Amino acid sequence: MTHPQARTYWLEHAWLDTNVEPGVALEVEDGRIAAVRTGVDAPPPGAEILRGLTLPGLANAHSHAFHRALRGTVQVGSGTFWTWREVMYSFADKLTPDTYHALARAVYAEMALAGITAVGEFHYVHHAPGGTPYADPNAMGEALVEAAADAGVRITLLDTAYLSAGFGQAPNRHQLRFSDGTADAWAERCSVLKERDHARIGAAIHSVRAVPAGQLATVARWAEERRAPLHVHLSEQTAENDACLAAHGCTPTRLLADHGVLGPRTTGVHNTHLTDEDIALLGHSGTGTCMCPTTERDLADGIGPAVALQRAGSPLSLGSDSHAVIDLLEEARAMELNERLRTRTRGHWTAAALLRAASADGHAALGWEDAGTLEAGALADFTTIALDSVRTAGPVPRLGAETAVFAASAADVRHTVVGGRHVVRDGAHTLVPEVPQALAAAVEALRA
Repeated sequence: MTHPQARTYWLEHAWLDTNVEPGVALEVEDGRIAAVRTGVDAPPPGAEILRGLTLPGLANAHSHAFHRALRGTVQVGSGTFWTWREVMYSFADKLTPDTYHALARAVYAEMALAGITAVGEFHYVHHAPGGTPYADPNAMGEALVEAAADAGVRITLLDTAYLSAGFGQAPNRHQLRFSDGTADAWAERCSVLKERDHARIGAAIHSVRAVPAGQLATVARWAEERRAPLHVHLSEQTAENDACLAAHGCTPTRLLADHGVLGPRTTGVHNTHLTDEDIALLGHSGTGTCMCPTTERDLADGIGPAVALQRAGSPLSLGSDSHAVIDLLEEARAMELNERLRTRTRGHWTAAALLRAASADGHAALGWEDAGTLEAGALADFTTIALDSVRTAGPVPRLGAETAVFAASAADVRHTVVGGRHVVRDGAHTLVPEVPQALAAAVEALRA
């Protein structure tokens, strides 16, 4: 990732940790924030002016890029997660490195338009249909890394071990292209992947049903040796819990704990159907929780115990997962509103706490601890929300964070800067022209 020359950004309003400050100047050098000056009433000479409310860049901690092709397809009719999964498989069957690159490039550009500066890609479509490796065994993962670079965002490629269809079951015909056969073979393949300025390499366990218990430790050890993020789908469905109990006599969370998977660099995605003991295991180990409210409601998964998890010690992050919508402000808002529906009380998180989940804590879950804040030394990744739209017009200087979380949407993003470089300027992507058309063409290529 190349960085522009040193420059100054003048922010009309900026969210600094817990407060909204008017008139803030950011000095940017070599892709990082060199200094933050408050009380700057007028733009300094030569400064780039960002009118609106500037936030740290948002982190989408859980993405399956190809699921974007399902938008508008799986919302028709009735069904469950399991019937949705069959439609998802039909799209996965058609992916090639070229079509995946085209789709992911457009999806990551859509994310940049929504103020997202970093994405955690939970990547499990590794091989050709039938399971034959490509000439480059990491061709699909490399396509995603290149797509992120082309779209101007950072990526953590969470290369995913996916070895079985269920407890004691061989992969089905769709899943053959996901599987490396064993965790050792998975580790050998993904050890070849190289990090870049815009890309970090992490690991993922698809789920306890997709990685045999005896091989969980291999994945955990690979991540531990590299001090890399490790993510896992956890208790998204009650059927998974029931099958784990039948196979191992314990919950999925206990199984992961017994095999050394939990810990501060691990994030459980969804963490929906948990026991009190599960919550304690996750919290006491410092294991994170990535909530994906728009997908969890779209798939009728349920509402996870986010408040209890955070109180127990599990840091919260947010993801758009299946991309029913791509809007991290909506994810943040939905986490609070879901809890209101569940408890019939209001005010479980402050707007500032929800923004931290969408920014600093999300970046930390992806291994970008130096991003997600507007402070000296941090990566110069930030996004600006319009304060004069029909959604945001009002007493913003006093209620900026609340306006961002509870009123604004991705449509209000005006600028996105990554590494000090404008990726989105005045609502238009600077690297990917005509993002809607790029999305339409990429999706049509899979539907054909």
